[in-house]
Amino acid sequence: MAKRGVKVLKGDEKKEKREGMWLAQIGQRENHRYAWYNSESSLLIHQLGRDISIDCLLCCSRSDYGVITTLNTCFHSLIRSGELYKLRRQMGIVEHWVYFSCNLLEWEAFDPIHSRWIHIPKMQAYECFMCSDNESLAVGTQLLVFGKEIIYPTVYKYSILTHKWTTGMRMHTPRCLFASASLGEIGIIAGGCDLLGNILSSVELYNSEIGRWETIPSMNKARRMCSAVFMEGKFYVIGGIGVESLKTITSGEVYDLKTKTWCEIPNMYPAPNEGAGLIEEPLTAEAPPLVAVVNDVLYIADHVLKQVKKYDKEKHLWLMVGLFPERTASMNGWGIAFRACGDQLMIIRGPKVLGAGFVEINSWVPKEGPLEWNLVARKPFSSFVYNCTVMGC
Repeated sequence: MAKRGVKVLKGDEKKEKREGMWLAQIGQRENHRYAWYNSESSLLIHQLGRDISIDCLLCCSRSDYGVITTLNTCFHSLIRSGELYKLRRQMGIVEHWVYFSCNLLEWEAFDPIHSRWIHIPKMQAYECFMCSDNESLAVGTQLLVFGKEIIYPTVYKYSILTHKWTTGMRMHTPRCLFASASLGEIGIIAGGCDLLGNILSSVELYNSEIGRWETIPSMNKARRMCSAVFMEGKFYVIGGIGVESLKTITSGEVYDLKTKTWCEIPNMYPAPNEGAGLIEEPLTAEAPPLVAVVNDVLYIADHVLKQVKKYDKEKHLWLMVGLFPERTASMNGWGIAFRACGDQLMIIRGPKVLGAGFVEINSWVPKEGPLEWNLVARKPFSSFVYNCTVMGC
């Protein structure tokens, strides 16, 4: 007699149950195998293992990472995590892309290694953001754009990991017309004007990996409309307009990140229009110094004389290297960009006539000899270059 609550199975039912259990076990093993192939432990190319797979990805161009993320969830999660970019920095693997804006809510990127244009989503910002002074800085894997919405400064952040714009964390002291430069995952912003128009000497450091601003020691002099570069691992601020008068500050300052101290450098910035034989333009219309560093050598683009000059650190002198590309024009330095992009200098220029023309990218590699500009890219645009920065990662 069967016990109460226990079903007695006939021969066919027992056979069906055994077959069902067997199929379930096979399915379970297949599920485990699928999970293993797609787990972080087996990661990517399972025959090679995680470490060798990553080594292979490090050898790939970052312009290929977008396609690689579509292979499976493991590739996608690895690249989107930013881990590869951290490893690239540690190994000294850097590719530089140029990011620039010819319309204040629209950005373009250019990969000079593969001569490839990269689409950047349009900024989702208020229209009034277009009416303020916009500045930009590439830090780590992020593009930061500074501006003002209605009455308060705002920072927009574009991530190459997510390909999205978000609102970034505000500085401790909101400002505009400041100097900025980046080194790896950190960026430094110095001077500028606050909300009331006061000229600042304060300085802030941004860490892109944690998304936070940190106040660091102030400069010796308050200055706005200045420029900044990193050279030999130190942060330099050059030129600008001070508090006492509207005359350009000819001194520079250097910040040592190890000692956390500033040192002033006399006569680091050449006097505006020096040797031009022209009447000086109003300084309020003058663009900040067009400076760039390649292989720890500082260069400046003199928009009045249309010359590129090199700084002699020992003698504190500027030596003429060569002329701008032909037909390069600006409005007191505005409308063109002078940037270091890896081992090359670049001049990015827009159309001479607003509303028609091209944006051109001209480059020169200093170690290859005398200054000879090479046209590396050209694209139709109807406005000059409002903003430009270079991201190396």
